[in-house]
Amino acid sequence: MGIDFDSFTLAAATADLADADEPTAREHADAVEFRMDLTDDPLKALEAYDADLPIVATNRAAWEGGEWGGEDSDRLEVLSAATAFDAVGAIDVELESILEGKAEDVLETARERDVSIIASSHDFEGTPPRGELVSTLTEAGKYADVAKLAVTAESNADTIALLSATEQLAYHGDRVATMAMGEVGRHTRAVAPVYGSRIGYAPVDPAEATAPGQYDLETLSRLVTDLDGSTAEN
Repeated sequence: MGIDFDSFTLAAATADLADADEPTAREHADAVEFRMDLTDDPLKALEAYDADLPIVATNRAAWEGGEWGGEDSDRLEVLSAATAFDAVGAIDVELESILEGKAEDVLETARERDVSIIASSHDFEGTPPRGELVSTLTEAGKYADVAKLAVTAESNADTIALLSATEQLAYHGDRVATMAMGEVGRHTRAVAPVYGSRIGYAPVDPAEATAPGQYDLETLSRLVTDLDGSTAEN
């Protein structure tokens, strides 16, 4: 059954599913993002998984910051195979693969198996103008249950643009997940949920961060909870 993402979901990002059974993960996370591209035999790892947290399966392409070095067709085929496991509640598919028509089969398979879809886009060079951020999220939302956008912030103006775009889409009922990578944008990982972002990512072990600027899981959980409480009081 798919993850509904009706409320904020904190995902413990890992390449080792054994981490999902650690007390820190079970106490603070709502799901596990399994980075299939960072492990040698991801389907075998899924077969052996016996923890309770649902999995977001991500098989990130090298051209989008991942480490899958083979053909895109093989990568997407492995991701499609992951949807057969009961523990997999969502998959992350690059928006570019979707727009190029390469991901039709994996999207169809995910829908048939009631696995939620995250359409993601990453910009490791900077932050596009606010209007472009809105357009990218809107386009991704046409194909997925959650539109995910990660940018690289170089200024406070970049982070404000991202948070503003997040608020606009969330206000209109769209499910989005946003974050700004790097030190300048690090705080957005804690603040974006206040503006409507539905997914956050953090490693159980800070030394195993899968993206620039990630907080560790326990810290991000505390920050999001504290900020959500402060917002509710106001």
